[in-house]
Amino acid sequence: MKIKNLLKPGQVTVSCEIFPPKQGTGLPHAREVVHAIAALQPAFVSVTYGAGGTNCANSIELAAEVEKCGVPALAHLTCVSAEKQEVLAVARRFAANGIENILALRGDLPKDDSFPRDGQYRHACELITDLKEMGNFCIGGACYPEGHVESANKAEDLQYLKEKADAGCDFFTSQMFFDNDLFYNFLYRALAVGIHVPILAGIMPLTSAKQMRRCVELSGTYLPRRFLSLVDRFGSDPATMKQAGIAYATEQIIDLIANGVEHIHIYTMNKPDVAAKILSNLSHVISSHAD
Repeated sequence: MKIKNLLKPGQVTVSCEIFPPKQGTGLPHAREVVHAIAALQPAFVSVTYGAGGTNCANSIELAAEVEKCGVPALAHLTCVSAEKQEVLAVARRFAANGIENILALRGDLPKDDSFPRDGQYRHACELITDLKEMGNFCIGGACYPEGHVESANKAEDLQYLKEKADAGCDFFTSQMFFDNDLFYNFLYRALAVGIHVPILAGIMPLTSAKQMRRCVELSGTYLPRRFLSLVDRFGSDPATMKQAGIAYATEQIIDLIANGVEHIHIYTMNKPDVAAKILSNLSHVISSHAD
């Protein structure tokens, strides 16, 4: 099923993200994660894609496994510095495995001074255009409530996002955030520039102090004082920090839904137990908005 058909106004959806293991390692466990997450009946499950396609085969296999579980799969596809024909060949492999939803991503810029060469992708917008021309995919894109780190400012970042929407993106999934006010402000600004496709709120349950530090290091995401106080108080106790992180993510999602944000995407970090606890906490909140 195409994800754009699931994102109906007035209906809350909760989806999950998983990542494949590195090439040649841990695939049986990853399949177990797929089945455990699928058993929670999310709206869909997204499967990440390694930089430069390093775990392409595992991504395809796990996305196909998600579909076999009766849950729509959203396959990530990165493109920067890759040959266009190679990337589109991967897209065709997704389609051959019954996958009709792709999250079109630029990926990390290479350090190679020879980039870009003729026939290589530079931006996600170019990939979106090519996928749209293939005609069979529902296409998602990434968005950044706090602005992309490479953009000069938030206004410039929104213009790039508008280009992706105009190129054919059916929906966007946001980078993780921990302050809902930042996301609400982002939604208003997106509407102001004419972006009208659904935007999913990306929520990551931070369940350890180490995970928090890694998250900030990689993305520079703003952590509000309320969350930092939680880490200061409970970060040295893994079990307590896990419970507190789940509670914080749950409260974030409840606030989002109460304020009209209908589509939530949980970055599970391949932890089905964490996703299960959050969904259990939200059972009545979600069911009250179901068809």
